[in-house]
Amino acid sequence: MKRKIYLLFGIVGILGLLSMTVPVVASSQQPQVFYQTPTPGPDGRILYIVQAGDSCLSISLLTGVDVNTLRTTNNLDQECSLREGQELLLGINAAPTNTPGPAPTATIPLPSPTPFNGNGQICIYLFNDVNGNAMADENELPLAGGAVSVSDRLGKVSLTGNTLDTGDPVCFDEVPEGEYNISVAVPEGYNATTNTNYPLQLNAGDQSTLDFGAQVSSEVDVTATTPEGNQSPLLGILGGLLVVAGAGLGFYFRTMKR
Repeated sequence: MKRKIYLLFGIVGILGLLSMTVPVVASSQQPQVFYQTPTPGPDGRILYIVQAGDSCLSISLLTGVDVNTLRTTNNLDQECSLREGQELLLGINAAPTNTPGPAPTATIPLPSPTPFNGNGQICIYLFNDVNGNAMADENELPLAGGAVSVSDRLGKVSLTGNTLDTGDPVCFDEVPEGEYNISVAVPEGYNATTNTNYPLQLNAGDQSTLDFGAQVSSEVDVTATTPEGNQSPLLGILGGLLVVAGAGLGFYFRTMKR
């Protein structure tokens, strides 16, 4: 009977060690919230339809419209409460007024002009995805030190930068329209919770913002120290499990020899 108890202690200790040391890996999703500036309607209004999980902060990051402006323009409450499918007014694009003029006169056809390629803007935002849900929640802070790369398929454009902790995305202006690959390398000690590469078709006049998430690596958590410089309580727990496993197995094999 004693041998069974000792063996049980040994197995419990080993299982406890395995459960403490296996790292928790956040599931990879399609995290990027991708937004392109919509075309104004016939009345000049620029609208945004609220998606599941949206908040005023996430919409502000995507569209570049200040949170307070969103709240006052759409008569939202102080908490900026939203509901899925709600239509938000982002702004009004005033169309020029057509004035009558003289009738056109016939002209000699000119050679076809050289096509003009316009520019757009690409912004990247990296956030500390504490809960690992691949969405930028209001209580999740921006993460600095992420290496950003923007390159086109033709190899003519190559832009680099680093993410900021100010709450503003890192943006590249006057980017020629075309097909691009956006990639982010998360800072050391973090694991990505979203895809770190994203293909983007940039059209003239687009303002595109892509969100990427990362959370602290579980390996860093295990070796972390307390603010006073003492070792983490996890190390004490691991040590206790080692003692239980060793003692249980030791007593078990000693009784087997008798």
